[in-house]
Amino acid sequence: MSTSSKDKARLFRSLHTPARPLALANAWDVASARVIEAAGAPAIATTSAGVSWALGRPDGEAVSPDRVVDLIARVVAAVDVPVTADIEGGYGQDAAGVAETVARVLEAGAVGVNIEDGTRPPAELAARLTAARAAADRAGVPLFLNARTDTYLFGLGDPATRLKDTLERARAYVDAGADGVFVPGVTDPALLAELAAAVPVPLNVLAEPGTPTVAELGALGVARVSLGTSVAQTAYTAAHRAARQLYATGAHPPLTGALSYSDLDTLFPTHR
Repeated sequence: MSTSSKDKARLFRSLHTPARPLALANAWDVASARVIEAAGAPAIATTSAGVSWALGRPDGEAVSPDRVVDLIARVVAAVDVPVTADIEGGYGQDAAGVAETVARVLEAGAVGVNIEDGTRPPAELAARLTAARAAADRAGVPLFLNARTDTYLFGLGDPATRLKDTLERARAYVDAGADGVFVPGVTDPALLAELAAAVPVPLNVLAEPGTPTVAELGALGVARVSLGTSVAQTAYTAAHRAARQLYATGAHPPLTGALSYSDLDTLFPTHR
């Protein structure tokens, strides 16, 4: 890995602080990454669902690792800021397969990854995280390994013990090599503060209706906040609405506040 890539990895790690939480508007292709970077983003994060949709597949590891790695490489080449990639469960049948994917993602230039447990047993994600950390160490990369637990997002287990289960998973994932823990599905400020106080690494949450502002999240102890699929959903919603109006009424008004052709075209230099 180049010195500049290692510098980006160190920079990305330093951005995780409740004093000024890392806010990530997730991208799904080169164009969205450039638009987000131009808006002032300190880093680019991909959304697995958005990437899958852009490649014509549903979310849920339905895209081949080859296509995901190619997309990551294209995004890295197009932006100057650090890139972190959502690689779902690791795009591997087992821990060894995840290690291979992580090695390829690092070679593509990303300096962070998200790996999620979903409905897998916690021990399985822990093994995948250990393999991912070992792959990064072999590559000499200070990878930021963000472990996502879906206890709240999917409503797993008994609600009465969900917090306890989440914290047990978080600690196991940190012991396995995670640098951060991502707990989507939580918007309650008191619960967010409790999670942030108990999780021993930077806490990442998902911004959704009812979530406090970025500054308020920082005051609660959250170090990173992601928009997830919502930016991609908004873009596709705009396309759907415009098309529906065109075919229903024949009207074709311009999108209010849309970026101009020139605004977009100049984001892509002829040579890079």
